[in-house]
Amino acid sequence: MVLVFTALFVMTQGLRETLESSGERDRVLILGKSSRSEINGSITRDQAAVIAGLPGIAKDSRSGRPLLSAELYANANLLRKTDGQRSGLPLRGVSELGFAVRPEVRITQGRAMQPGRFELMVGAGAVRIFEGLEVGDTLSNKGATFEVVGHFVSDGRATESEAWLDVDVMANVFKRGVTLNTLLGRLQSPDSLRALTTAIDRDRRLSNSMFRESVFYAEQSTTATRLMVLVGTTVGLIMALGAISTALNALYVAVSARTREIAILRALGYSVSPIVFSVLLEALTLSLVGGVIGAVAGWALFDGIQMSSMGAAYSHVAFRFAVSPALLLTGLSVALVIGFLGGLFPALRAIRVNVIDGLRAGA
Repeated sequence: MVLVFTALFVMTQGLRETLESSGERDRVLILGKSSRSEINGSITRDQAAVIAGLPGIAKDSRSGRPLLSAELYANANLLRKTDGQRSGLPLRGVSELGFAVRPEVRITQGRAMQPGRFELMVGAGAVRIFEGLEVGDTLSNKGATFEVVGHFVSDGRATESEAWLDVDVMANVFKRGVTLNTLLGRLQSPDSLRALTTAIDRDRRLSNSMFRESVFYAEQSTTATRLMVLVGTTVGLIMALGAISTALNALYVAVSARTREIAILRALGYSVSPIVFSVLLEALTLSLVGGVIGAVAGWALFDGIQMSSMGAAYSHVAFRFAVSPALLLTGLSVALVIGFLGGLFPALRAIRVNVIDGLRAGA
């Protein structure tokens, strides 16, 4: 049961950690009015220019420009390597400031795409999921052909599942005109979000939804893993009931086989407590041994495996299975609870054994 418990929740934990690690407290995500998803965001370039001049946005140390990246977001349907089925590759159009806003992005092969060119830079996670994304390959979408010119990593964050291209090229290909999906800005400090929020609220030209990036991805994590948690909990409860039933049967048989020994202990003057304790101790010991075997097997089988799951807007997010000590301890705790419940009723039955009848048993 612990092995299956680990298998059910390791995926949830890995996806949650990937999404939650993708956000920073000193970055702000600005979307259109009442929008809570990048794919549905709507911001005009005029609004973006106004926001760039507001207080709270950090400046680039070299150029002095506001660290605010104007971005577009869409999907391209590509074949997955695992099963040959089509899924959504997240396409992100970024400005030249996109790299300064996200300093964790590092090129591992090739080079970055250049402004005005039909070029893609692809994250390491997307390369693992989809076919045809090696450096030098081409991708056709919306009547345009893009060349893959580089690969990048971003410390295991959700951006590794994306392909980046120049925002102006993407606007032209996807016919977005002057409309953007999102603005990602670096704050002067985590506390600068309040000043920026106040400035946007006071400007009648603006009506935007704003999220601290860490909060935004935490909400995305909750949404993406809700179904996994529900399924895992349901299956876990069913298995727990089965395990309790098995423990009850096994310990009832054990108590029945020891009826005479228990009666002898009672005749020698042992009280109820040591007898109950001995049965419960046996149940807990067996459960702990089984739990440890399941936990070790779960860690050996699942820790570090690379997977992908459906994310926002029908796109795929690559992540790593993470078997944490907390997950293993939770599995062991569940095993001990099952052992206690499975041993409780046989222990109570043991103390109800009539001493005389028990001494006659097996005689």
